[in-house]
Amino acid sequence: MKILVTGGAGFIGSHIVDEYINAGHEVVIIDNLSTGRKQNVNDQATFIACDICDRKLDDIFAEHGFDVVNHQAAQMDVRRSVEDPIYDAENNVIGFLNVMQNCVKHQVKKVIFASSGGVVYGEQEYFPADEGHRKQPYSPYGVTKLIGEKYLFYYHLFHNISSTIFRYANVYGPRQNPHGEAGVVAIFLEKMFKGEQAIINGDGEQTRDFVYVKDVARANVLALEKGENRIYNIGTAQETSINTIFRTLNELTGVNMPEEHGAEKAGEQRRSVVAIDRAERELGWQPAYDLKAGMKETINFFKEAELS
Repeated sequence: MKILVTGGAGFIGSHIVDEYINAGHEVVIIDNLSTGRKQNVNDQATFIACDICDRKLDDIFAEHGFDVVNHQAAQMDVRRSVEDPIYDAENNVIGFLNVMQNCVKHQVKKVIFASSGGVVYGEQEYFPADEGHRKQPYSPYGVTKLIGEKYLFYYHLFHNISSTIFRYANVYGPRQNPHGEAGVVAIFLEKMFKGEQAIINGDGEQTRDFVYVKDVARANVLALEKGENRIYNIGTAQETSINTIFRTLNELTGVNMPEEHGAEKAGEQRRSVVAIDRAERELGWQPAYDLKAGMKETINFFKEAELS
């Protein structure tokens, strides 16, 4: 297949590109490199520096004739979305619609869309949250992801474009940007290897569902052949506290950093964990990495990056 991956120089997108190429597919990447990095780009992929809001997307679609579009590009910073909802919507709604209108014009058969479990569900009513859980996002970022899901229903209904929607849990792993996407694992590791004190927000007992990026990428390969017009949580169905993350990293790195807590972040979810039964049943997907195995690979990446 010929596949376009938007945001393919980013953390998650670049791992998806690697898996597609390993599976024998031809991949084109578009990325504006606002948070993505050129060094993440697989040298067997075609890279085009382009913003998803750019009108020249039409020319790219016309030239390449994509079978599938995997849409990972997004404004992903929850705090920035709160500070500037208009910027968030320009990227996550208008940019997304620019991609979708080109899918219609150039007869793309399928779209794979990166949504988010934690922000779409909001504060959970039960644990873990399945795909039918009430959707009540607490941030503009969550609102725009839910809007994207609703638009995909429209595009299937009126333009016969099929889709697979993935609601990711908290993804971590190599190449995560400790500044842009601000994953807590990446933030802690950068601090540990630089000898700077990491700060745990609040009491650290808030929980998240941490899923390794290579497991996420594998789900995106399965979606090329399965999951037509379906929504799937991609996580581990296990809650892990931020304190546990800090202590596990401390143990595995051997840094032995003292545990220091700071103020709570306003509006931060207390608990977040997703059910993965549907993905197991319909895609044949389940996470292959437990927390320690994923952490070890992530630590090795950040250690090498710090030494290079």
